[in-house]
Amino acid sequence: MSYFRTAILLAALTALFMGIGFLLGGQTGMVMALVLAGGMNLFAYWNSDKAVLKMYGAHLVDPNQGRDARELYDMVGQLARNANLPMPKVYVMDNPQPNAFATGRNPQNAAVAVTTGLMQTVTKEELAGVIAHELAHIRHHDTLLMTITATIAGAISMLANFAMFFGGNRDNNHMGFIGTLALMILGPLAAGLVQMAISRTREYQADKGGAEICGHPLWLASALQKIAGGAARIPNEEAEENPASAHLFIVNPLHGVRLDNLFATHPPMEERVARLVAMANGAGSTGGGAFTPERGTRSDPAASGPWSGSVPDSPRGGSRGPWG
Repeated sequence: MSYFRTAILLAALTALFMGIGFLLGGQTGMVMALVLAGGMNLFAYWNSDKAVLKMYGAHLVDPNQGRDARELYDMVGQLARNANLPMPKVYVMDNPQPNAFATGRNPQNAAVAVTTGLMQTVTKEELAGVIAHELAHIRHHDTLLMTITATIAGAISMLANFAMFFGGNRDNNHMGFIGTLALMILGPLAAGLVQMAISRTREYQADKGGAEICGHPLWLASALQKIAGGAARIPNEEAEENPASAHLFIVNPLHGVRLDNLFATHPPMEERVARLVAMANGAGSTGGGAFTPERGTRSDPAASGPWSGSVPDSPRGGSRGPWG
């Protein structure tokens, strides 16, 4: 049912894009809108992963870089095997906000990126839950889906802005100034709502898939609560400058103003945690292929994880973790 709903929402987004093209230029405008969408999606298909990784200053993890790098790399590899996925590339972002995302056009060209803030905040078990969530996105091809929806939504906003300058031809004279103004406002708003609905649907599925991959739903539930707490008080400067990429992260990275749930790119945290707890209670805490982290010697009693330490209070201050 979730995939059917996603398909319906994506079809609605495409139809909205073509409809705006028709209102602006009749049949010619609709065809041009379709061609434009195809070109933008083709560009996004090949380049979106590189662009977003560069945007956040992510650097590739070398497993020979040190013990922490090797542990992270091996963890991703074991979880990828649990998920029957090729080994994705592993990146680290020098950012104090705990968060993570996955990107890539398909499982063969995928990447998982985590922040140094995440490494400092969660235990090894919780980190496994986060990585498993991102691998679930890759397995479900959500990384490509969200790129396409973001591209179409951006194109709708661009077309709506063009309406004020090119909205007076004979095919749409009846719209008038008020109609054109309404199109400029309602077009991007509708596109944003559809995009958010798709994103929220896929997050629930990635939570479920991630819990199955790591075998412990409560690991992910605990990690989500810690990440949400850190994201609420530590700004992510790159995300604030590029809010259209917020839906990529496991938890909304935007800081400060809280919007109504209708406009949230992620499902309510309470509901996500509740579903994971129910999953753990209903199926047991571990599955047959559960991930079992090796116990290191660096665990802090308070943090009980390999990357002990608290998230710095200052957005750019304090320890940066093993890659800082």
